[in-house]
Amino acid sequence: MYSPNSPVYEGATLLFPLGPGFVVPFEYTGYKDEILASKTSAWIGLSLMMSPVYDVKGPDAVRFFNSVCVNDFTALGDKGIRHAVICNEKGQILTDGVVIKIAEDTFRTYWLNPPIDYLIKTSGMDVEGEDVSGREYFIQIAGEKSLEILEKACECDLHDIKFATHRIAKMGNKDVRIMRLGMTGNLAYEVHGPIEDFDEVYQRIWEAGRSFGAKKLGFHAYCLSHTEGGFPNINLHYPLPWFESDEGRYAVDGGLSAYLKNHPNLAYYNLNRRLWGSVGDDLNVRFVTPYDVGWGYLVKFNHEFPGRKSLEKIAQHPPRTVVTLEWNADDIAAVYATQFRGKEIEPCERIDAEPFDIAFVENVSAGPGEGFIYRADWVIADGKRIGISTGRICSYYYNRMISLGFIDPNYAEIGKELTLIWGTPGTPQKEIRVIVARFPYIDLIRNEDRDVDTIPRYRK
Repeated sequence: MYSPNSPVYEGATLLFPLGPGFVVPFEYTGYKDEILASKTSAWIGLSLMMSPVYDVKGPDAVRFFNSVCVNDFTALGDKGIRHAVICNEKGQILTDGVVIKIAEDTFRTYWLNPPIDYLIKTSGMDVEGEDVSGREYFIQIAGEKSLEILEKACECDLHDIKFATHRIAKMGNKDVRIMRLGMTGNLAYEVHGPIEDFDEVYQRIWEAGRSFGAKKLGFHAYCLSHTEGGFPNINLHYPLPWFESDEGRYAVDGGLSAYLKNHPNLAYYNLNRRLWGSVGDDLNVRFVTPYDVGWGYLVKFNHEFPGRKSLEKIAQHPPRTVVTLEWNADDIAAVYATQFRGKEIEPCERIDAEPFDIAFVENVSAGPGEGFIYRADWVIADGKRIGISTGRICSYYYNRMISLGFIDPNYAEIGKELTLIWGTPGTPQKEIRVIVARFPYIDLIRNEDRDVDTIPRYRK
């Protein structure tokens, strides 16, 4: 998709390759400036252009989704958006994403591939799948002015689009699909359409956004929203057990792991993982269930799906729940100061190197095989490990360092002080005090609770 003449690259200071043929701006005006725009106006981002997009079609499409997802798709209508979660037989999240209905017996999925392709090919149902990644653009608009920006770009009233719904609208002479959802916590939308319309649609949105003081969002800032917004995210907060799930439904035709090894370009995020943080190489602690991340309400035991038996047991007494952890400023400073104690002292891992703890291994432009870095640190209380911390960010709006914790519910009381162990095994480690804080951390009116009738409507 990379075209240096695209309006996307106007103002970009650094480009970042996300795979062969796919390049996004890493920064425009700086990640701090870009991420703060959502609180006053909006940011306009393209990081989801890398999303795996996969269509499922056929008479058994709904039956298929019900057979592999923890949630029930029977009532998904033409305008609905369903958050789909697929687990392995242990109840661990194998992937999660979004499903929408785009035609009769035809559904478009985001982020469910590659597991969903394997599941379709081994389902024995009257259903087929097609990888359509790269054929559709994604433009995200998140922030207080996002609805007004979209209405100006479309020159029409879009107040009827409720949270977790979508519909087709016109932008100039182009059909666009507008979804109201997002992971920033505040008002947010996505605009989708055929890739050949991308430059024209993006230019209209950007021109409208600029008049409201919006900022273009680079890839560097994109990951900062999820921790603050209280949305644990695959590949950002936890790895996925793609190569550790060859049981039950995932043992067919040689197993899921064999399928993925034959498709390394699809398996990138969980192929050759690098594991940082005091948790070390304990993958089972890093893998999560829907109950660990606060999605127990999505699990419906009215149908059979992989992991149902395990999740029925876990649901009785969930061993972990999700919280926000607020880090002690003095302890952060003590870790930072180890870099300046002289060359005879080995410093701790840098805590200031990035505003978040998600990274590709160097030379990502080489493509699949280089690996993806995940960080998780132990959380301690009463002399024992009670869970993990992940997704550390610098929240520039609140001037705090925060992370998500997947911890024992007995320690999840707001205000509870716990201890985090900073440092990958083999490096110097330090204790950092953390406090259980509100979850989600963002304290603005959330997207799902926003009454858009209070926002001015478009007037010609």
